[in-house]
Amino acid sequence: MSERQTHWQQVYTNKAEDQLSWHEDAPALSLVLLDEAGLRPEMTVVDIGGGTSRLVDELVARGQAHVTIVDLSPAALETAKKRLAGAGNVEWIAGDVTEWQPKRSYDLWHDRAAFHFLTAPEDQQAYVRVMARALRRGGRAVIGTFAPDGPEKCSGLPVARHDAGSLQAVLGEGFSLVATRRHEHTTPWGAAQRFQFSTFEKLPDMSR
Repeated sequence: MSERQTHWQQVYTNKAEDQLSWHEDAPALSLVLLDEAGLRPEMTVVDIGGGTSRLVDELVARGQAHVTIVDLSPAALETAKKRLAGAGNVEWIAGDVTEWQPKRSYDLWHDRAAFHFLTAPEDQQAYVRVMARALRRGGRAVIGTFAPDGPEKCSGLPVARHDAGSLQAVLGEGFSLVATRRHEHTTPWGAAQRFQFSTFEKLPDMSR
């Protein structure tokens, strides 16, 4: 395992879900944003850093055609897989998104609080290259990060805080901003964390 993978494997091995700041009982905002991005049952969806999130449960319950979950921690994926034993429309990938080689095209890309852990420009650009390959032309990406006035660290790691403009600068001319909104997440112990979520569309001339 890489240093990054080892860190997250330890987090998910040593802490219960309600001890994780990003935990939420229901992924209400993510579902709203995916619906606004045009989610339909026949679409393919990838959730980056999905971990133990309940988003995949909701998508399976809706009858989503295909869902892929990519996360650094095998332990996190095993927890989610146990909840969804027998779900044939879900693919589980334990690995680093910056090195992932997608085997299919996706209509929608969802990332709640994974991208902001990529603080090095080379890692950010590797992420963008993978996203460009994974998304079909016209596909949309919903990316949530800590806002500029959000936390500077999470799980003991520094983060890169963003607004829609800074995300657009990283993604480059191949993606166009569709929508953005701020959100205040309440941790399981009642603390407030300021997020921003932005939706981007992959432009027709973006290489796959």
